[in-house]
Amino acid sequence: MKQDTERSTEQNMKQDTKEEQKEQEQEQDQQESENSEKSKQNTDQDANKNADLDSNEKKKEKKTEKKGKDQSNQEGQSDQEKQETQQDLPLTGDLAIDEETLRAVFTDCSDVIFHSFETAGFTSALCVYCVGLCDTERLERQVLTPVQEIGMEAAQVPLSSVKTVETPKQAAEAILEGEALLLLEGSNVATTYPLYKAANRSTEEPLAESTVRGARDGFTESLTTNLSLVRKRLKTPALKFRTRTVGESSNTSIALAYVEGIVDASLVKEVEQRLDRLRVRDILESQYIEEDIIDQRFSPFPQMIATERPDVVASNLMEGRFAILVDGTPFTLVAPVTLFSMLQSPEDYYQYVFMSVFLRWLRYVFYVLSLLLPSAYVAITTYHQEMIPTVLLLSIARAREEIPFPALVEALIMEIAFEALREAGVRLPKQVGSAVSIVGALIIGQAATTAGIVSAPMIIIVAITGIASFMIPRYSASISTRLLRFPIMLLAGTLGLIGVMLGIILIVIHLSSLRSFGAPYLSPVAPTNAKGLKDLWWRPAPWNKPR
Repeated sequence: MKQDTERSTEQNMKQDTKEEQKEQEQEQDQQESENSEKSKQNTDQDANKNADLDSNEKKKEKKTEKKGKDQSNQEGQSDQEKQETQQDLPLTGDLAIDEETLRAVFTDCSDVIFHSFETAGFTSALCVYCVGLCDTERLERQVLTPVQEIGMEAAQVPLSSVKTVETPKQAAEAILEGEALLLLEGSNVATTYPLYKAANRSTEEPLAESTVRGARDGFTESLTTNLSLVRKRLKTPALKFRTRTVGESSNTSIALAYVEGIVDASLVKEVEQRLDRLRVRDILESQYIEEDIIDQRFSPFPQMIATERPDVVASNLMEGRFAILVDGTPFTLVAPVTLFSMLQSPEDYYQYVFMSVFLRWLRYVFYVLSLLLPSAYVAITTYHQEMIPTVLLLSIARAREEIPFPALVEALIMEIAFEALREAGVRLPKQVGSAVSIVGALIIGQAATTAGIVSAPMIIIVAITGIASFMIPRYSASISTRLLRFPIMLLAGTLGLIGVMLGIILIVIHLSSLRSFGAPYLSPVAPTNAKGLKDLWWRPAPWNKPR
């Protein structure tokens, strides 16, 4: 019995130990799982901390980069502001400091020369000029040599043309205008000598506005020359010129011309306000100004006259208009204008009155033909054959029986080819341009007719249209008809004469709403002005010319 009890106790003991071991193992497993969870949480926290640190570092780097960029921009802006403020400050009188300031203004400008020397009184001097704009031979002969040998009073330049400048900015503007700048030690005022180098062409007759009878001179690229040509024709103190500089980089000089007492004062104020609103970096031609000051930029019709003739400008000034003359281009802008003023030639007042009236009416008729003739031909031959006489209809049908294209496609081919030939004749040299036009008109037209691509009536229509467009005195006015001809042809090819009338109605609506510096574009017809109609249907005497 004792042995059995001992065995049972041993077994119980073993079972207890096993249970304790199991419990310990379970506790260890739980601790390990808890530790693993804690380690995972710690790793996640560490990763999050590292990510936060990385993002913070990136943010710091971005902030430092932004700060660096801002600082660099501020430094660049501060440098520019410093330079601008230095240019606006007056000259110091210390030759070394003033020379350093001017050299900073003309950094990397190899055409600007700094010439140091001593005058006859042993005073240090500095001469600054721009090669090509300043006449160096006159500078040497009239300024430098007398000043070095005799003194400042020996300069052989008219005193009325000598000016003084007080700031580096004024000095830089004078140098870029072609003047020679002279600085003296101890003087806070610099002297400028207008020794411009004459590199302008002569006042020849404009090729694009030639006349049988009339003046033979024309504007040049020099603003002073152009102003003198206008003043030569209007010798009255009522002729005013208001000059200003426009263009942030080019600093182009322009002049607003008008006759006081004839022009409307509100018109002059409006033009000056539009010129003040100009924000153009550079102005190389008067078209740059025209596009920014006209009423409607996207209209195909010109709202200012561009002319090279001084007599045209003088005539328009006496009619109450204004003119804008631009340095560097011979084309002067005149406004306000109307559609009918675009169709008037300066020669109308230089010929016999009946001949002038006949040519004016002929010009009106052919202006309409240049716009509508191809469209009318396409519409009638496609949709309205009953309007054509029988004999002519049979002739047109016989000429078109082998043509593979409809009339619309045929007209588009010929018009595009004609415009290409015209542009090629303009761009090629004069000796070759005329040959290209003759070859295109004769050989290509004949070959196209023989090959059966186009018909002979279509070639006649296109030729008459081209001649009609050449009769328009203003090139800018002929451009509008050349552009509008194609959409009207498309309307004619799809809707017939209804499409042509629709195109005419749209053009008339646009012209009725168009203004040229406040003046109605269809004046004096709409709104009707009986006094202005005299110069529309008839050519009045010069002393009765309406204003």
